[in-house]
Amino acid sequence: MPVRPTAARTALLATALALAASALTACGGGSGSDPDTVKVSFKQSTDNSVHVMDDYLADIKKQFEKANPGKKVELVPIKAPDSEYYTKVQQMLRSAKTAPDLVYEDTFLINSDITSGYLKPLDAYLAKWPDWNRFIDTAKAAAKAQDGKTYGVPDGTDTRGLWFDKGIFAKAGLPADWQPKTWDEILDAARTIKRRVPDVTPLNVYTGKPAGEAATMQGFEMLLYGTGDRLYDESAKKWIAGSQGFEDSLSFVETVYREKLGPDVSTALDPNIQTIVRGDLLPDGKLGINLDGSWLPQDWLPGSGHEWPEWSSRLGLGYMPTQHGQAPGKVSMSGGWTWAVPAKAGNPDLAFEFVKTMQTKANAQKWYVANSGIAVREDVAEDPAYAKAQPGIKFFTDLVASTHYRPAYPAYPKVSTAIQEAMEGVTTGDVPVEEAAQGYDDALKEATDNQVIEK
Repeated sequence: MPVRPTAARTALLATALALAASALTACGGGSGSDPDTVKVSFKQSTDNSVHVMDDYLADIKKQFEKANPGKKVELVPIKAPDSEYYTKVQQMLRSAKTAPDLVYEDTFLINSDITSGYLKPLDAYLAKWPDWNRFIDTAKAAAKAQDGKTYGVPDGTDTRGLWFDKGIFAKAGLPADWQPKTWDEILDAARTIKRRVPDVTPLNVYTGKPAGEAATMQGFEMLLYGTGDRLYDESAKKWIAGSQGFEDSLSFVETVYREKLGPDVSTALDPNIQTIVRGDLLPDGKLGINLDGSWLPQDWLPGSGHEWPEWSSRLGLGYMPTQHGQAPGKVSMSGGWTWAVPAKAGNPDLAFEFVKTMQTKANAQKWYVANSGIAVREDVAEDPAYAKAQPGIKFFTDLVASTHYRPAYPAYPKVSTAIQEAMEGVTTGDVPVEEAAQGYDDALKEATDNQVIEK
């Protein structure tokens, strides 16, 4: 399997940082320096051949400028891995000189930015926008803060499950309609692949700090929420420490890497692991099972640079089972991104007009399909053309009934980092599960000002 050499990895990160820095410079005049120009900052893929977001926003820019003569849109891409993107965005939002008019915010970080005073409440705009009533309530809640105000407009959601290579499964003697009922059945399938198809990676579970939120959400939380335990107790309004489900989830990760069922540790801890999985391992038939998200096909569609028209016939889909197959039997996590207006934006009214252009039914549907996203507008979700637009859309949309959302409170980014550190410790084998779990509990208490309850 491909392992990026250290020099190449360093060069990739240096390039990402340089481009992100140039994005900051691009905003240097201040978003309000031209009242007729709306500056839109977004996350650009670190894979140069993937330009789904770039193409979509370029189209919306044309529509907006045609409908609003004299108004201009300046697109400000930030090209960086997830964790670096979040850092760059927060740096931009701190000053009126660098704040864009509109910014792409992950739902996991939005409450942290709200608490820091970086974002503007949108309720006054939303009250006058009839289309807001078309958005599903769970999606609206993802951008609502503890103060009851809404700070972002979601552009879709996502769900997660198991992708598997039917060709590898055939060689391993595993069924083409594989659907594990327990964690043990996933591990058993991976062990069978390792034994019978030794030249491939049996199972990918994202892990460690370099993978960022992918490790927390695609990896750890897909396990934890299948144990019956949670990260946060909504009734007590406290974070949970000492969870058996937490240790069991770490044990699963430890097993994957101790038994060499996953990628080489150096690859698993490469910041570009998601690009490696989507761009190399899956298309090249080198990965048996991948615990991942609904959005993967966006990298394989025509014009993506990684066109892979056979993906829908070569890959199978299965839901992630609960730990022992206990009710409800399956589990998914959902997140998504929102468009938010910075508190220091110079042209907030113009920014929201751009949001309205992006979020017409037609444009929203176009984005969901291009981005392999899950609709958050009811009128799109009910449209037969949406359900048939791409293989897998119905499968992942149906998982919304079994999904969970992260406790996206201000402390969550720190909690997420603590999870990644615990995962990394057991992945490398440097830290025993019990010690890693205790380290998480200690970090959790510090991150939440001891607002925890012991299980």
